[in-house]
Amino acid sequence: MGSIRSQHSLRIGVDVGGTNTDAVILDLDAVDQPNRGVLAFHKTPTTSPNVTDGIETAVGKVLSQIGNGVSNVSCLIIGTTHFLNAVIERDSRRLSKVGVIRLSKSFTRDIPPFSDVPEDLTQLLNGYCGYIDGGLHIDGSEEAPIQKDQVLKECDAIEKLGLKAVVISGVFSPIDKHFEQEILVRKIMQERLPHVDIVCSSEVSNIGLLERENASILNASILSFARRTIHGFRAAMKRLGLSCPLFISQNDGTVIDSVSAASLPIKTFSSGPTNSMRGAAYLGLGYGRKNEERVSTIVIDVGGTTTDCGVLLPSGFPRAASAYVDVAGVTMNFPMPHLASIGLGGGSIVRRHGSDVSVGPDSVGYQLTSRARVFGGDELTTTDIAVAAGQDIGDSSRVKDLDTDLIRRTQLKIKRMLENVIDRLKLTPAPLPVLLVGGGSIVCPLELEGVSEVIVPKFHAVANAVGAAIARVCGTVDTIYVTQDMTLSEALEHAKEQAIAKAVDAGADADTVTVVDVETLPIPYVAGQIRVIVKAVGDLSIDYISSSKNLADAEEESMWDDRDNSAKPESVSAPKSLERFNFDTYRPQIVNNAALGRNEWVVSETDIQWIRDGCYILGCAGGGSPKAEYLKLRDQIRNGRTVRVIDSSSLPETALIYWAGMMGSPAVSIERLNSSECLHAVADLMEYLGHESFDAIMGLEIGGANGLEPLLIGSSQGFDRPVIDGDWMGRAYPTYWQTTLAVYEPGQLTPCAIASGDGKSIVMIKSPNDEIVDRALRASCSEMGSRVGMAAKPTTTKRVREYGVLNTVSLAWRIGRSVARAQQESTIHTVAEQIIDAVGGPTTAKILFRGKIVAVERRLFKGHSYGEITIKQVQADEEENRHEVAAVAEGGVLKIPFKNENIYAKHVAEDGSESYIATVPDLISVLDTQSGLALGVPEYRYGLMVTVLAIACSPRWTDTPRGLEYGGPKAFGYDIEYRPVGTYVEPKSVIAEYAGTAATTAPQ
Repeated sequence: MGSIRSQHSLRIGVDVGGTNTDAVILDLDAVDQPNRGVLAFHKTPTTSPNVTDGIETAVGKVLSQIGNGVSNVSCLIIGTTHFLNAVIERDSRRLSKVGVIRLSKSFTRDIPPFSDVPEDLTQLLNGYCGYIDGGLHIDGSEEAPIQKDQVLKECDAIEKLGLKAVVISGVFSPIDKHFEQEILVRKIMQERLPHVDIVCSSEVSNIGLLERENASILNASILSFARRTIHGFRAAMKRLGLSCPLFISQNDGTVIDSVSAASLPIKTFSSGPTNSMRGAAYLGLGYGRKNEERVSTIVIDVGGTTTDCGVLLPSGFPRAASAYVDVAGVTMNFPMPHLASIGLGGGSIVRRHGSDVSVGPDSVGYQLTSRARVFGGDELTTTDIAVAAGQDIGDSSRVKDLDTDLIRRTQLKIKRMLENVIDRLKLTPAPLPVLLVGGGSIVCPLELEGVSEVIVPKFHAVANAVGAAIARVCGTVDTIYVTQDMTLSEALEHAKEQAIAKAVDAGADADTVTVVDVETLPIPYVAGQIRVIVKAVGDLSIDYISSSKNLADAEEESMWDDRDNSAKPESVSAPKSLERFNFDTYRPQIVNNAALGRNEWVVSETDIQWIRDGCYILGCAGGGSPKAEYLKLRDQIRNGRTVRVIDSSSLPETALIYWAGMMGSPAVSIERLNSSECLHAVADLMEYLGHESFDAIMGLEIGGANGLEPLLIGSSQGFDRPVIDGDWMGRAYPTYWQTTLAVYEPGQLTPCAIASGDGKSIVMIKSPNDEIVDRALRASCSEMGSRVGMAAKPTTTKRVREYGVLNTVSLAWRIGRSVARAQQESTIHTVAEQIIDAVGGPTTAKILFRGKIVAVERRLFKGHSYGEITIKQVQADEEENRHEVAAVAEGGVLKIPFKNENIYAKHVAEDGSESYIATVPDLISVLDTQSGLALGVPEYRYGLMVTVLAIACSPRWTDTPRGLEYGGPKAFGYDIEYRPVGTYVEPKSVIAEYAGTAATTAPQ
């Protein structure tokens, strides 16, 4: 093997960027040499739209630099954003229409495919949506078997439409190890439609049906274009005399052979930043040498307009982004590197503002060599400042007039910009090394706070191409194990073995494969199951390189020529509106129902957006994401359905009022997409009680997903009943007995009903106390698929008015409106202050703390997700100084334990002293500082910048000892005295405020 390696030790790495295409030749036998094995490099402008010309030019140049070394090149590895750009640019010539076939007998239809895809992209991609019986439960059992006749019927529809790309998307398909439903359906479809590309979602991404399906749709849409592109790469190689195999670099810094890349091009979408990070570490820290000591490293890649920053872990791979990422406006759960970008580049424009200066975010970009002052232009850029400070670029005489104060202030500004983004990326205060790469890195200082050293490696301008050349091979396992069948250690060992096997199958040298990442995630409300994620990586095997060459040669003629879906460009209508939303003139629609003598709020799509965001903030990190409910309501409103909200004051004294909510594991809802379980539960309870109708519906809790659930039940697509502006918690709590109704009048939870949405339902008639109701229903819930809808004993107008927390739908609307306004007006830095104004002012709510999450602990006990986050205050910077209100606590750290919802906020000062600055039943919400949106427990992760907000709870929880017993610290096992954060102010009713005013429409 050693002799083979020495004969074929050269690799060519290529990275195709938006401006330049870079190529290097790397000698793997010279890793320990001063030049790190870089024998040749070249940078050339990227050609568009045919990027192959730029690649051919760059590779040809580096080959010419080494003479007759073509025969020693073992492989060519290309990193490209070309496939991603096709989606970003909405290019119909490179995108194919896609048909989506869902597998589930009882779920997913309420939120059809493409619901979470931008409208302009949906127009281009949505070819057809069909449904087939199938799907799994979370325990791996089969919801329904596949029916061949149903599959063939869908094939007829696809053939009639002439579609050439199809996605098969089954509920819980990533854990389907026994039935292999998606694979079975693909096999049947391939026999009937042999010339159609068929993508199984389980082969693309992990748990989370909508996001996995989105990734699969994008993948399917570019398959034909990917084949043409990769065929073009191979044709260019032949013209250059290269007979070696071709590999494509992936998002995580590993490689995939060209045949596989043509089937899974989405795996290459974000390879550019990853290549830069890995190439920087290889060049600057010696990654690749034997026995080198590795530490986490921050990589700063400075271009002409922006700077991309990321963290390279000791494993040599980039830190992954959070569970969900946004690509071209599409939410996916596909692995991507965690990047932070700022408007700083070599072409950033510098402006004076009295005694201050600004840097960017606007830039001269690729026109730097004509518009910057040192190149004869008249724009003052960061490059000009760098030359004035001593860099030898262009004509330095053109910046001699710049005064030293301007130079100093600009350099300080750049320094702070970099230090701020570095601080956001770091997980601990410990200093880390920083690698500066990219053509714009000359503008950056070489000394930064919180940094152990700043390294500008040799060949830094082509670090991305080096990163492509050194790419390794990966195998990943993401599945759910039943721990009743094996111990946790056995499950982990099995997952590691599977990950290693996958890496070897993908082309890794078995002797070099190691496990680099292991993660275990408990599944709330599901006993005896745990999600395990394992990643293994290894060096690219020489034997595999040879076999890949043979495979590509054998398949070339059969796979590259027959499915060219290129067509004339398809016109796409512009988005509904690009104008700014006018928050001051918007009026919700309040109509007078003369027959019933009351005003009714007819909820709009805009209202639903605001209520959604407000509900998640009121969820105190629990309640589950309201995204699925929002999508269902949005689509119903777009289809002409109506949702009405009324004040409790307009209820007749004899009104019959139902109330309901969801119960179970969020891990189930992200696959089933929350079907019609609550509607079924209400119908079942009505049948048991002999009620043919009811007068109004009320929510169990306003926090999280359940805040929107009554709107779905009351929609004209549901029971067509008005929704009461109120709920039984004023927030979210983990159990059903933690309601104000139970506080003031125990025994009002039964009779109640739960329904699974697929034909299973239970009615509980009696109970000795309210707590046993929750425990009994949750035990049944686990046997019914771990997710059910619940309808409780109907109540009365008197109880709603006396015990309910009123006007909370209005409160969620006002909070969401504050966030939306802050986002549009670029005042996110004061979004917490704006929320405080919306909920009653500084006597009602307070900012507890600002900082960065530096620790997250999670565990599962009796079905509930327990844990704690630690937040550390970051250094004061310009953004911090713009806050209008000081936090209650500053310095040190804030600790927030949670049981599905946040329980208390404990400040630990720098001297070690501790103080509880907020506890339940007051609301403690953690906001993402960058967006102003709420973070739920599933979204908590290291490194997020957050603002902690506390809001006074309803006096329904504090006016009686039982209220604190049910909802205070002692209810969660903490012997802590409750001290209110402020004085509650009842939210102002939207109906009362806007009744009599004319409704206005708003751009959606």
